[in-house]
Amino acid sequence: MTVEMREGYEGTGPGAITPDGCPVELYERLPVGDEPDVVAAAVPAGAHILELGSGVGRMTHPLLERGFTVTVVDESADMLGRVRGARTICSPIEQLDLGGEKFDAVLLASFLVHAGDEELRRGLLRTCARHVAKDGCVLIQREGEDYHTNVPRERVDPSGFTIRIVSSQPAGNGANSVHVEYDFPDARWTHTFLARPLTKEQFESALEEAGLEVDAYLTPDRIWVRATAKA
Repeated sequence: MTVEMREGYEGTGPGAITPDGCPVELYERLPVGDEPDVVAAAVPAGAHILELGSGVGRMTHPLLERGFTVTVVDESADMLGRVRGARTICSPIEQLDLGGEKFDAVLLASFLVHAGDEELRRGLLRTCARHVAKDGCVLIQREGEDYHTNVPRERVDPSGFTIRIVSSQPAGNGANSVHVEYDFPDARWTHTFLARPLTKEQFESALEEAGLEVDAYLTPDRIWVRATAKA
């Protein structure tokens, strides 16, 4: 089936590909890193987490195994079909409104805060603010400071595949077009997408605009952030 890609987004390789260029089978293969440990250390035990942009559940499943209750949101039914054990909601994140339902923690990972479209980013952060409990938190994953400058670069995963950030080129209006390749022994995927670099100051300003503020940078590289609603 042919999928109409959003402007500036493209994906190639075997299997279904979402409108923002994400290959579903690729994400089923990618291992999870230390992200679930970061999340688990930042929220109360047994918390109810709203995971925005869950994909196939790479983080969802480890969080469930750690005893959290997880509600996941993704606009791709193909992605959500791979999630097990969690409540699933198929919806664009920026349009999500669960009628006053609040969560102990809202998770916005996968660098989604760096959306190339500024209005989309504003919508994502407003969704976070709308669904976090008064005494809860929002956990956000940012790009590393050299994400767009240390290119090309590649990493060979211990499981035997290679991730290669081939390029990051200006695409206009402050966004970059990023091209990534994934080489496995039996398959190859590519993903091209728009990402907007944000300095620490720009990131914090974007949070403030949405009614949020930084509570703590959780990792020395400041990639993981815990935010709370402004008083």
